[in-house]
Amino acid sequence: MIEGLAELSSISQDVLWKGFLVFVRVGAMMALLPAFGEQSVPARVKLGLALAFTAIVAPAVPDPSPNPEAALEALQTIGFFLAETLTGLFFGLMLRLFVFALQIAGSIAAQSTSLSQLFGGAGGDPLPAMGHVLVIGGLALATIMGLHVRIAEFMINSYDLVPIGNVIPSDVLTPAGIAEISRAFALGFTLAAPFVISSLIYNVTLGVINKAMPQLMVAFVGAPAITAGGLVLLMLAAPLMLSIWVEAMGAFMLDPFRGTR
Repeated sequence: MIEGLAELSSISQDVLWKGFLVFVRVGAMMALLPAFGEQSVPARVKLGLALAFTAIVAPAVPDPSPNPEAALEALQTIGFFLAETLTGLFFGLMLRLFVFALQIAGSIAAQSTSLSQLFGGAGGDPLPAMGHVLVIGGLALATIMGLHVRIAEFMINSYDLVPIGNVIPSDVLTPAGIAEISRAFALGFTLAAPFVISSLIYNVTLGVINKAMPQLMVAFVGAPAITAGGLVLLMLAAPLMLSIWVEAMGAFMLDPFRGTR
């Protein structure tokens, strides 16, 4: 019986050590994930979600290469802790960039349609109303389409890119970070393209009318038109914009950094 208890104790130490390392990466990632890591989500809820994702991810993660006895040394434990924390923050930030893309698209669209000051401080972030609508709609759509399942798969796949206890290689960190930041800005500008084109056509038309009829106060006529047109365009373009955004984020989670490997 004593031998069985000793063997069970050794197994439990391995499981707890592995679970702790997985929780460190998952918890760091949870602070930046879309929907689950928002500022409006209470810290206790985030902690519960981190524990739940840890229970899901840990069985699929290979055991760490060093044995727990050696890993329990102070310096090596700190090294493991820092490596997993940085890895989790990196992967969480890569997903957070997709939320930034929606915020960029909303800001550009609002500025193009003279709606940037309408309810500008309605939420936690200083975003115009269009930005809040797009962010909330995108997060709701992603959650409905199984964001939690894709995030669990993304967490498991992260251990294929960066094994447990290892530091992110520099040949992955720098190209991937630059590529994903560039893609976030490109995605934001792409989503806001209908509003920018409409604003260009509107301003050119307004200039032509003002040149032909200088005595007409075109600003008083055009301001309500661009406001109404921006709201109508948002109603028509938002479903397509959000579907493109969800597909882009889903493709990234299935194969992260495919352009840099």
